[in-house]
Amino acid sequence: MDTKPLLQERPPAYSPVMPGGYEYGQQQNNYGAIPPPQPGFQAPPPYSYPSASGYPTPPPPPPPGPQGPPQMNYPSTYTIIQQPVTTTSVVVVGGCPACRVGVLEDSFTCLGVCCAILFFPIGILLCFALKQRQCPNCGATFG
Repeated sequence: MDTKPLLQERPPAYSPVMPGGYEYGQQQNNYGAIPPPQPGFQAPPPYSYPSASGYPTPPPPPPPGPQGPPQMNYPSTYTIIQQPVTTTSVVVVGGCPACRVGVLEDSFTCLGVCCAILFFPIGILLCFALKQRQCPNCGATFG
């Protein structure tokens, strides 16, 4: 690591403001002051408001005294109704309804294959109707 100081020279010392310099507290040339009126200038007369005929009169002010917002009477007991917690379940398409872990595998039965061969056009529909599904996890068979 370098041990040289970052500044070769020392910063200038703080000194009082030189004559003619600017101080934050002083005003120069009355900056922001309202100038005096010019000679011969006359202020306009005050505006006279028309009478309030045709306008409704405002309501009288409330009587003086300590008043707060109007007090509401609330019941001292409350009934809290809690909604039942709904559990979300994920349904796996082709999942085992018995163990809910395994995925069912399709297999054709011997009767279905024989019907597909012997009764060819309609036998294929019978083969799909006689299909058996089995879970590899729990061994349950469906169909």
